[in-house]
Formats: sequence, C-alpha cells, structure tokens
Amino acid sequence: MSEQTTAHGAQPEHPGRTALITGASRGIGLATARRLAQESDISTIILVSRSAEDLDQAVGQLSEEGDGSTRFVPCVLDVGDRSALKRSAKRLFDEVGPIQLLVNNAGYTNPVPLQQVTMPDFERTMEVNLYAPFLLVKTLLNRGNVFDLIVNVASTAGVTGRSGWLTYSASKSALITMSEVMREELSIYGTRVACISPGRTATALRRVLAPDEDPSTIMQPEHVAEVIGALTSPVGAYIDSENIIVRQ
Repeated sequence: MSEQTTAHGAQPEHPGRTALITGASRGIGLATARRLAQESDISTIILVSRSAEDLDQAVGQLSEEGDGSTRFVPCVLDVGDRSALKRSAKRLFDEVGPIQLLVNNAGYTNPVPLQQVTMPDFERTMEVNLYAPFLLVKTLLNRGNVFDLIVNVASTAGVTGRSGWLTYSASKSALITMSEVMREELSIYGTRVACISPGRTATALRRVLAPDEDPSTIMQPEHVAEVIGALTSPVGAYIDSENIIVRQ
C-alpha cells in the first residue's frame, strides 16, 4: 500500500507536543484524535490509517471542528506491512519531528473456530495487533525519538480468552505483556507506558467480532477516548497500572 503524508490545518504559533495515532480514521482512533485536539499543549496529530478515503474524511471532520490551532497530518499506511511501517516512521520523524505521544490503536481479526484458523490470517492478526506497536516504538527509538507516553490499546479479550477469538485474544494478551516490559525498559527515559483493555465497544472491529450485537447498548469509542485523554493529561502521571480495564 502506498504511503502518503500531508499536513492539514494551521501551524500553531507556539508548537506543542505531537501525537501519533494508528487506526485513526474511525472508532476509538478517531475519537481519540478528536479528544486530544482539545488539549492546548498538543499542536500536531498524526493520523495513521490504511484507508485513504476514510482518512481524508476523518481529517476533514477534525479540521472543520477545530479552531485551526491543531495541525492534522494524515499518513496512509497499512501497519501490518513491516517495511512500509519502518519507512513511514522514519519519514514522519524526519519531516514532522519528535513524537511525544503514541497511541497504538490499530487492530485486526478474523474470528473463526480454532480448526478454521489459517496461518496467514493468524500472522496478519499478530502483524497488526502486536508486531506493529513493537516495530513502531523500536523504529522511532532508534531514530532518536523520546516518548512522553505510549498507550497500547489491548482488549479484555486478552485478559480472558474468548471462544472463536483465538488469534485476537492471543495477540492482545501478548500486547498486554509487551506493554509491561516496555514500561520497565523505557522508564529510564522518563517515558510512561500505559496499556488499556476496553470491553465491548461500538467499533467496526466489534461488528466483526459480534455481528448480531446492538451497538447502541454497549460502550462508545468516545468513552475509551476520554480515558486515553486522561492518561495524556497532567493527571495521567498519577495513574499507575500495568493494564487498565475500561468497560461499563
């Protein structure tokens, strides 16, 4: 998939922090971008999505809603493509500058019974849900980037396995554990690492997992975004947990 980066919105007079969000064109990612745009110290938000059409629409919405003080930088990228991810991470650091806030939100799954799982599909789930957050953090660290905060979005399905969700549960469980190690290793740089595990949330991915569920009866993306917003705010420094469960 081609990689594209374009800046939208006015450059703030006094540049603040930069946030990067994967899976940012809809659901929790878009709601998080909308929430972070309200923070006065965040001047640039990089939105990563594999869908150029959805991304353009998301950036258009955010730009219309904002007051021009936040710059939105869309990046069309399939985070499951390792080579493209590494190239994009390096380019974004060189072109946009240091990234203080990283929200690893992109997710993928194809829920089928164990005996129907194919290795390519299992690998795709791990590529997007686990390897991409790892590779994004590693590539930017090696580029000289120092994070203030990394938020890895896991799932309650990674805490308690769910029948029919083997690949998804496995990838999210690994992400929770990986976050714990990141938290320990990166503390020497002053980097905070938080892992949140949302429960049932009305997202496109949830529709894949539970197609017969009424989305109006479960948690909305904005609720999860509020928790992420709290973590990025000054009060977030007082929230000390290895894995934060977010659910109704």
